[in-house]
Amino acid sequence: MIKISILGCGWLGLPLAKKLIEKGNSIKGSTTSENKLSILENAGINPFLVNVESESVSKNITDFLAESQILIIDIPPKLRAVSSESNKIFVQKIENLIPFIEKSSISKVLFVSSTSVYGDENEFITEETTPNPDTESGKQLVLAEAILQKNQNFETTILRFGGLIGEDRHPVKFLAGKENLENPDAPINLIHQNDCIAIIEEIINQLKWNEVFNAAAPFHPSREDYYTQKAKEQNLVLPKFSSEKSNIKKIISSEKIETALNYQFKLEDY
Repeated sequence: MIKISILGCGWLGLPLAKKLIEKGNSIKGSTTSENKLSILENAGINPFLVNVESESVSKNITDFLAESQILIIDIPPKLRAVSSESNKIFVQKIENLIPFIEKSSISKVLFVSSTSVYGDENEFITEETTPNPDTESGKQLVLAEAILQKNQNFETTILRFGGLIGEDRHPVKFLAGKENLENPDAPINLIHQNDCIAIIEEIINQLKWNEVFNAAAPFHPSREDYYTQKAKEQNLVLPKFSSEKSNIKKIISSEKIETALNYQFKLEDY
């Protein structure tokens, strides 16, 4: 049995916790909402109300980390942040968390990041590609990754997910009926919630620490083809794309995930 603390039991963290408990692990999970504490407890998770802010961290962070060997950090930056001050706020949150990790029993950290750390100028992206984010959230994540990676008190693996999809979360629902959508021929780089969870399980089981992994399914049809097909399948109003061809050809390679973890994506979910 492995003792794991999951900072951020949201869309991914909660089902991940449930799966890890099924496999016999002991899980502590955090939320920022008091209303959600009972949901976590009913799922067999030891629940904690934890707020990580730029100025302070909840006092119970010590108990949340106590006795755990692994910490999974799944608290995304403010995706709509546009200022450099917002950038600093997320980085400060991670910096404030570090001393508590150092004083705890945590020896491994898995940081959930995003392929948004890469710009759109590259056509084929591997883990060797230098991050060059063009969004504020991407910039926040690159800095946060570096803070964790350089710390010698624990081993950190960075897991950069592509666009997240699942049964209750799919971009086509927001694109349906919209017109003049950009980048019709740009390839998609998506990953299903089921693959996210399974990959995290494999990283833990195979002890893949001090690594960087990009995780997007090896399935890259154009935005126009994919979202048009998905809209048809879900009986939604078809999205209409601009006739202007895009210069974005970015494909996230899944080769390292497939070879280093011997992992096969569940492509039927897509």
